[in-house]
Amino acid sequence: MKIQKLLQILTLITSAIALVTTSIWMGKQAYSWLPPEAAAESRLVDDLFSFLVTLGAFIFLGVSGALMYSVIFHRAKKGEVCDGPPIEGNVTLEVIWTAIPILLVFWIANYSYQIYEQMGIQGPGELMHLHVPVGIKVASAATIKDNNNKGDTQKLTASQHLFPIASNSEYVEQIDVVAKQWAWVFRYPQQQLFTGETSTQKNITSTELHLPCDRRVRLTLRSEDVLHGFYIPAFRVKQDIVPNETINIEFTPIRPGRYRLTDSQYSGTYFATMQADVVVESPEDYQQWLATAATYRPSPAFNQAASEYAAKVNQSLPTGWATVAPAEPPVVNYPGDKETRQ
Repeated sequence: MKIQKLLQILTLITSAIALVTTSIWMGKQAYSWLPPEAAAESRLVDDLFSFLVTLGAFIFLGVSGALMYSVIFHRAKKGEVCDGPPIEGNVTLEVIWTAIPILLVFWIANYSYQIYEQMGIQGPGELMHLHVPVGIKVASAATIKDNNNKGDTQKLTASQHLFPIASNSEYVEQIDVVAKQWAWVFRYPQQQLFTGETSTQKNITSTELHLPCDRRVRLTLRSEDVLHGFYIPAFRVKQDIVPNETINIEFTPIRPGRYRLTDSQYSGTYFATMQADVVVESPEDYQQWLATAATYRPSPAFNQAASEYAAKVNQSLPTGWATVAPAEPPVVNYPGDKETRQ
């Protein structure tokens, strides 16, 4: 009898170790299910996603394993039709299966809020005039002293607490983003052009978003018509753009490359065509691109929604439903590379 009980305990311990190990392994695999981490904030979101996958796998495998064990080892004998023993009123068991889910919900909620806080996203809360509670640090709240020069101070962003970003990553690049049916337009800081002995300030606009790597970026989001959604999967950044309001969002690109921006909200018939390239490049290449784009003369950019709408209007057979006419193709300095506009 003692040997049988000992075997049951060993089986239970082995099953628990296997369950925990498998759940942690599945949580680590979750990192490969998402696009490459191209922003400092993406690691925070991926850690949260991995945690949820680990927790979900533990619960799913644990419950499924208990059910399979019961079906295999505690099934009714052949020919047995009587009911099982009337077990009820186990207060301890009821408290356990009530308290554990409640604690898990609070745990997940607290962890998720901490991630949101660390990302430093300024969203619709600003529009409702909500004050930041005491103790919450915004993206540029902390200030530290330089060890090499005690007299100097520098801003420390939320992402710098967690990622080894360049020492000058406190610099904020301000870019205006305009969303409309159905196109993205990006406006960059003015560039100074020198012509002989004179200089002029030149506005720069484009339909593809260029960002410097390892620099804190602040985007000012506006909509000219309806509700849009600014979403870059590789950055794990998503922000609704509310008409007649200005919303700021901050993040730090950390991986050079070309990524995709899409409209995450249904904004009308051609919302699926409302996409743009996001180019993350070194600060030197970014400044070079700004200087080059400033020399271009503004021209209409290719707009897939306007092109499809024009083709539809020219059809001989009517489709039978009304469609909002897309805005005119935006006139910008830099309409994007030819090979990426097709």
